Amino acid sequence: MSSDTAVGRDEQLVRSGVRRAGRRLIPLLILLYFVNYLDRVNIGFAGPNGMNEELGLSATMFGVAAGVFFIGYLLLEVPSNLLLHRFGARRWIARILVTWGIVATAMAFTPNPTVLIILRFLLGVAEAGFFPGIILYLTYWFPAGQRARMTAWFMTAVPISTALGAIVSSLIIAHGDGWFGLSGWRVMFLVEGIPAILLAVVVWFLLTDRPSVATWMPQDERDALERAVAAEGAEVSDAGPKSVLGALRSPRVLALSWVYFGVVYGLYALSFFLPTIVKGFAAQYGSTFTTVQQGLITAVPYAVGLVAMILWTRRSANPTVRVAVPALVGGLFIPIALYMSNPWLAMVAVTICACGVLAALPGFWSLPTAYLTGAAAAAGIGLINSLGNLSGFVAPYVTGALSDATGDNRLGMWVVGAAMISAAIVTWLLRSTRGRSRS
Repeated sequence: MSSDTAVGRDEQLVRSGVRRAGRRLIPLLILLYFVNYLDRVNIGFAGPNGMNEELGLSATMFGVAAGVFFIGYLLLEVPSNLLLHRFGARRWIARILVTWGIVATAMAFTPNPTVLIILRFLLGVAEAGFFPGIILYLTYWFPAGQRARMTAWFMTAVPISTALGAIVSSLIIAHGDGWFGLSGWRVMFLVEGIPAILLAVVVWFLLTDRPSVATWMPQDERDALERAVAAEGAEVSDAGPKSVLGALRSPRVLALSWVYFGVVYGLYALSFFLPTIVKGFAAQYGSTFTTVQQGLITAVPYAVGLVAMILWTRRSANPTVRVAVPALVGGLFIPIALYMSNPWLAMVAVTICACGVLAALPGFWSLPTAYLTGAAAAAGIGLINSLGNLSGFVAPYVTGALSDATGDNRLGMWVVGAAMISAAIVTWLLRSTRGRSRS
């Protein structure tokens, strides 16, 4: 067999292996992230639908409760990702699912604001490492050429969980009031927390750590995938940091952390406060909606954003353009939404912003994974995700505090826009830098 023929056969085996692995792994990962993201942001539906009133939460206190999750998340992201790299995704992801499911379910029995804040902090501790662990896990299975597409499919769970979650959460709150002697928002926390515990069992039996141990895949496909991933890892290792410490102190990793901070700032500002903004249409425009109608309206930007995410990932091959353009568009449109003359125009602007945020997210993760590998990737991805997700604390706190101080959400949304535009600018500046460290 000639070398060209061998290379062609290897490429064919890689493609078939990617398809097989995608069909086997990606649906499960989407389901896991769906439950993960819903448990993280469902406090946004609980707040304006009984929780704030029952617990006596101001907008600022609600922002603290929503955002303190990310303090615990920040503290354990890097250690958790290194442990996943050490012990394997199957064991570590199953552990994460059990602990976050227990805490998420316990939120149904919150007696006061202090306990709510403690449980949200513990939820962040429990979930730490899940998302960056999956991003790292994808580097074990998919070469760079296919990874952005697989990451995009995985991250469709964000708009799906927010769109479908808005409807499901609203229905549970509206119709579950009184179940088990609990308020509707408490029933929502209970019902949406249990699936994480059940999925831990599924992960233990179905998630496969690497191609080399995938008994459900033909041996030649396993070998071809392992060779392709290893070859890319060697190239990345030559260019990027060679150690955990090198990744943690890399200027490029820190710059990428800021980019992620800005994009995710927009995501969490929408996730936590869009239900409140929709509920506020009554005062701003004189339009009133039932709880279920509010859920349906909240779902629209994410449903459209889901389509935008998939189409944009397919059409844009340049990594810089893939991130910078949608981040810029989203940043420009979010503050505009609150200056529209009626709720329908406002929702158009919010929807365009959601499209920008969601289209930027999967493309972003092709930037650090093209630069990091091995333990350096585990540490660098964990650091980027933890620092970026500080926006999950800052966004709800700042938005809530500015709402309390000014009486509306406009100034808070201008801050959201500024954060996203800054992310676009830094992404564009990074295109011409190497940012390489060989530590």
